[in-house]
Parts: sequence; C-alpha cells; structure tokens
Amino acid sequence: MPKKSTKPNRSYQVADQIQRDLTEVIARELKDPRVGMITLQAVEVTPDYAHAKVFFSVLVGDPQETQDALNQAAGFLRNHLFKRLHIHTVPTLHFQFDRTTERAADMNALIAKAVSSRAKED
Repeated sequence: MPKKSTKPNRSYQVADQIQRDLTEVIARELKDPRVGMITLQAVEVTPDYAHAKVFFSVLVGDPQETQDALNQAAGFLRNHLFKRLHIHTVPTLHFQFDRTTERAADMNALIAKAVSSRAKED
C-alpha cells in the first residue's frame, strides 16, 4: 500500500491561508455596513476541507449582528476564496463570535480585584 504524501501540517497551512485571504477580502471587498471593525482570530478546517469555522472578534458593533452579516456573506466570501486558493475543495464558511478576549478581560479584572482586596487585608 503506498504511503500518503500529505504534509502533516497541511490543514493548519490551509487554515492560515484562509484566514489571511478572508481578512483581506472582508476589508476590501465586503461592503455590508453591519460588518464593522473585526479581527479574525482563528480558522479551523475539517480534515476533508468541506467546512471551516472562522472565529472573529468585534472591535466596534454588535457581535450577533456582525455574525449574521458574515454568515449571509459566506457565499460571496467563499467565491473570492475560490479565486485565491489553489486547493481542490474550498470549504463552506461558518462564522462564530469568539468571546476569548472578553473572558480574558473578565479574568484580569477578577485577579486585580482579588489582589487589591488581599493588599488591603495585609
């Protein structure tokens, strides 16, 4: 049986390329006013490249409204990826709001509060 010649990190490379290309297409081509200033945090691609979860954070605007707008524009964005990517299957895009930065800020606030209360006790 012949060995598969796929690179072990190929899905990570494809995900990174999708993230870079989507960042550029959203900034330059997407004209939806509901999509304000966003940052693409990560892209996860399924092993068969059929689907990709795109995690984003919002600097300005409503996260749910932005997510709805991005999911509505997923076909438009996928079409632009077809022109840029050189792979057989371009994945269907699914956008999800990433709450990691919010959670990190909340944790930092809790830690600062605990440290200040401990300092007052001493």
